[in-house]
Amino acid sequence: MADPAEKQVKVYRAADAPPGALAGDVVAVLGYGNLGRTAALNLRDSGVKVRVGNQEDEYAEQARAEGFEVVPLLVASADDVIFVLLPDEVIPAVFAREIAPALRAGSAIVFGSGYSLAFGLIHPSESVDVLLVAPRMAGISARARYLAGEGFWGCVGVEADRSGRAQQRMLGLAGALGILRAGAVEMSAATEAALDLFVEQTVGSLLGMAIMTAFEVGREAGIPAEALVLEMYMSGEMETVFRSFRETGFFRSSEDHGPTAVFGGMLRTLEMDREALMASFRTILGDIKSGGFAQRFQDEARNGYPMLEMARAMMHGDSPITDAEALLRRLTASPKPGSEQPDTA
Repeated sequence: MADPAEKQVKVYRAADAPPGALAGDVVAVLGYGNLGRTAALNLRDSGVKVRVGNQEDEYAEQARAEGFEVVPLLVASADDVIFVLLPDEVIPAVFAREIAPALRAGSAIVFGSGYSLAFGLIHPSESVDVLLVAPRMAGISARARYLAGEGFWGCVGVEADRSGRAQQRMLGLAGALGILRAGAVEMSAATEAALDLFVEQTVGSLLGMAIMTAFEVGREAGIPAEALVLEMYMSGEMETVFRSFRETGFFRSSEDHGPTAVFGGMLRTLEMDREALMASFRTILGDIKSGGFAQRFQDEARNGYPMLEMARAMMHGDSPITDAEALLRRLTASPKPGSEQPDTA
């Protein structure tokens, strides 16, 4: 049960967005990558006037092919609402060079992540609104949910209101994106950045390590590689588990599983060193909130992304896990029409 003294979060829904919140505003979406493309398409489909700010590359070509006016970042940054959806680590340099010089008094700059604001990497002019509108879903999935008439969660916040319209613009943007169909949780940029990084670096890292370690130990014991990846995630069972967390609740979803699974899960959970895990997680969160992680990531970018290159090599290289996944896909692929072979007795 929640502590009655604990402050409840504010959640905005579609009814909270004032009609015509962005009327007369041109929204410039900076960046046409995974999330930028989805944002531009969703906003346009919601009746918002949009143009794209992007350097001349394949993303700019795609944006033009999909009907958008594409202009340089310096030009786009003079629009009414500037929605920054660029990679976290490049924002400081781009902001100083191509965004800040063009910002007009009374305009709004909106960030899809609180990262740059939270860690003091940028300092917007005191004449503009500063907003947070951060979707909590990857671009492709957010677009699919929008097209299906569904919503996706997000985090929103007003960091500075210089126009008197900051709240209106924030809710108008969140509504047009499709966020308010599900809900938008109000929070500061600092809280959003810490939350995002903390979950990625604890739950995400632990899940990844658990899968790789279970695969290795299982193979040592003679369990087929394909059976391991099937059991852990390729069957789709894990997706239903996480969906049940969302729909039923983290603890109550245990009712969906048999006694053997519940007993085994509880037994092994109690055997783990929870205090050591909590200490590790506290250290990670402390490093994030102090700005230590952000500094290391900026150093990573300046040094040419050596750790990210190592990760990409793992993602795209050969591995027993990747081989097992590929074999399972081949074995379960649907045959091409006309290629079915008749069953033989």
